[in-house]
Amino acid sequence: MEKTISGVIIECVKGDITRQPDVTAVVNAANAWLRPGGGVAGAIHHAAGPELDKECRPLAPIKPGQAVITGGHNLPNKYVIHCLGPRYGVDKPEDRLLADCYRNALKLADEHKIDSIAFPAISTGVFGYPVQEAAEVALRTVKETIPSLRHVKKIRFVLHSDRDLKIHEKVLESL
Repeated sequence: MEKTISGVIIECVKGDITRQPDVTAVVNAANAWLRPGGGVAGAIHHAAGPELDKECRPLAPIKPGQAVITGGHNLPNKYVIHCLGPRYGVDKPEDRLLADCYRNALKLADEHKIDSIAFPAISTGVFGYPVQEAAEVALRTVKETIPSLRHVKKIRFVLHSDRDLKIHEKVLESL
């Protein structure tokens, strides 16, 4: 499903964040030390290869809501934007910190003249953020940020399950 807001395409797809060859940047749901781990971070580091870990080390640690950018290495994407999402019920206020992830990633993308970016559902895995709430925060923030973007023309949400895809599509439809 896709929707165009102020000339920017927002789309939701089911798939693998490491297999998005038609976007310039993918977003990593990172840990504070930007190290390989489980979930999205593990998949991105595995696909990108060991050079990504080497490039990340001097950039760490990051705080919840922050975003940093690296090269894509062996990924089909030029860049990886790493965001540390909040741990639900731990990092407060989690809705503002989650919104900061999306806002800061989009700002970095625009500063680097990136035209397309793919996001996972940040914080919804081991960090425990409920998918419905996370989708509402993410898509609302993207919609609010679009008017300030000059270069980003496509924003994709890559969801891991049918359930997550349906939730994000419903929220996108309601924007």
